Amino acid sequence: MQDHVKSFSITGQYVDIQRRLVFPAEINVDRQKITAIRELDEVPPDSPFILPGFIDSHVHIESSMLVPSAFARLAVVHGTVATVSDPHEIANVCGKEGIEYMIADGRKVPFKFAFGAPSCVPATAFETAGAALNANEVRSLLENPEIKYLSEMMNFPGVLNNDPEILAKIKAAVDLGKPVDGHAPGLRGEDVKQYAAAGISTDHECFTAAEALDKLRCGMKILIREGSAAKNFDQLIDLLSDYPDEMMFCSDDKHPDSLVAGHINQLCARAVARGIDVFNVLKAACVNPVIHYQLEVGLLQEGDPADFILVADLKNFEVLSTYINGEQVAANGQTLISAQKPEIINHFSCSEKKPADFATQLPDDKKIPVIEAFDGQLITGTAWLEPKIEEGYALSDTEKDILKIVVVNRYQDAPAAIAFIKNFGLREGAIASSVAHDSHNIVAVGIDDDSICKAVNAVIRHRGGISAVSGASEDVLPLPIGGLMSDEDGYQVAGKYTAIDKKVKEMGSPLSAPFMTLSFMALLVIPELKLSDKGLFDGKNFRFL
Repeated sequence: MQDHVKSFSITGQYVDIQRRLVFPAEINVDRQKITAIRELDEVPPDSPFILPGFIDSHVHIESSMLVPSAFARLAVVHGTVATVSDPHEIANVCGKEGIEYMIADGRKVPFKFAFGAPSCVPATAFETAGAALNANEVRSLLENPEIKYLSEMMNFPGVLNNDPEILAKIKAAVDLGKPVDGHAPGLRGEDVKQYAAAGISTDHECFTAAEALDKLRCGMKILIREGSAAKNFDQLIDLLSDYPDEMMFCSDDKHPDSLVAGHINQLCARAVARGIDVFNVLKAACVNPVIHYQLEVGLLQEGDPADFILVADLKNFEVLSTYINGEQVAANGQTLISAQKPEIINHFSCSEKKPADFATQLPDDKKIPVIEAFDGQLITGTAWLEPKIEEGYALSDTEKDILKIVVVNRYQDAPAAIAFIKNFGLREGAIASSVAHDSHNIVAVGIDDDSICKAVNAVIRHRGGISAVSGASEDVLPLPIGGLMSDEDGYQVAGKYTAIDKKVKEMGSPLSAPFMTLSFMALLVIPELKLSDKGLFDGKNFRFL
C-alpha cells in the first residue's frame, strides 16, 4: 500500500448516507484522508455517484479458493473495500499458523481485511480436524489488534448448556470489547434469548423471516446471506425496511466464478429493484459493518480514510472506480492491484485408496437414512429409503438418484465413512473435494466405487483440490494451500473452476453449484443429516445415527 497518495479531488453526486442526502460536491483527498467535502451548485449530468465502499460482513476467504491477496484483486472491481473474514477454514487445517498466514498475505495488498479469532476449531468433537484452538489460544488471538472479533459461535448447544470452554471464549471477546459472531440455524424462542444473552451479537444463518425476527427482537444483528450455496436474500430482504440499523449483507462462502461476476454490489441492485429505500440498502452494505465491527474503514466524512467508490447510478450500482486509503485500486471493470505469489502451507497426510475401501454391505429390504441435499441451502433433509443391493453390497442407484457419498480422513489413514445422498443427480462418474466444511477431509459423491476412488485419489495426489472423473476423463483444480486455496491468480482459478463446474453439470448434476453444495455435506453444525469422517450425523439431536 502506498504510504503517501497524491492530493486529488473528485466531483460528482455525493451520497451522504447518514443524513440521507444526495447533492453535487467536490471531495478532496490528501495523504490517504478525506480533507474536505464542498457542496457545489451543480455537476455535469453524467457525473458519477460517490459513496462509501461496500463491505462483506461475513465471509470465509478460503471458500473463494483464493488467498486473501488474490481475493482482493477480484473484489475491488465490484466496489468492495473490506471484508469481515472468518479464517476458520484454514484454522481447522493448520491452526494458528493458518490464521497468521491469512493476515500476512492480506497485508500484501491495499485492501481492508478484518480477521476474526475462530471460536470452533474443531467445529465439533464428532469429526477429525487438523488442529484445535482452546480458550487460552483464542484469547491470545483476540489480544492481537489485527483480530477484530470472535468468529461465528457454531457450537450453540455448548452455549445453551453453559460449556465452560465455550463461555471462556465468549468472555475473552467481551472482556476485550470485541463483538461475538453467531451461527444458530433454526434457533427460536427462549433458546435465542439465552444465546443472545451470552454475548452473541449476530447471526447469518436465518432461512426464514420469522427466525430472523426472533433474533432481531433479542438484540442480535442479522446478516443477509447470498453466497454460492446458501441463498437467503429473498426470505430476509424485506426486513431491512423496518430494521435498517440492524442488518448487513454477506456472502459467507463465494466460489471464484461468482466473485468474478459480482459481490455486494449485486445485492444492492436487487434490494433497490425490490423497492427497498436506497439509503437503508447502503446502510446495510457500507455503514452498519463499520459501526458494529469497529472497522478502520472510512464512511465518506471529513477526516475519514479515503475509502470510497464511484458508481454510474443508484439502481444498478455499476462500479466505475474503487479507492482504498486514497489509492485507486480498480477502474472501469479492471483491477489495479498487482498479483502476488503466495507461499504454500498444508496439512495432508493420507495415502491413496482402493475401490474396495468404499464397498459397504447392507441387508436386503432395509430402509436407511439418506441425506437430502437442497439447491441453494446448507440445511439438508432425511429420507428413509431402500438402497440398491447387489450380492449384499449397497450401490448407487442413478435411476432413483440415490448416490453413495463418502468422507475420507485427510490427516491420517483411516476407514472411510460411507452413506447415501439424494439430489446430486450424477448419471456418470464421481466428484470429490478437499474443501469440506469445517474439518476439510475429502468428501466425494459418485455412481460407483471405482469412480469415487479415482476422484478421491486425484485430490490426494495434488494434496488438495476438487476433481471430476468420468470414464477415462479426469479434471482437477489443485488447491495446494491447505487443500483449500490455489496459488494461481484469481481470474485463472475462476476460469478453471467454471470449466470443471460445467463438466459436472454435463455429468448430470442439476445443482447450481455442485462443488459448493458438496463442501457442506460434512458440516455437522447445520441440520439435519450430514456425514463426517467418523459417520452419519444427526444435526438436530447432535448425535451419530
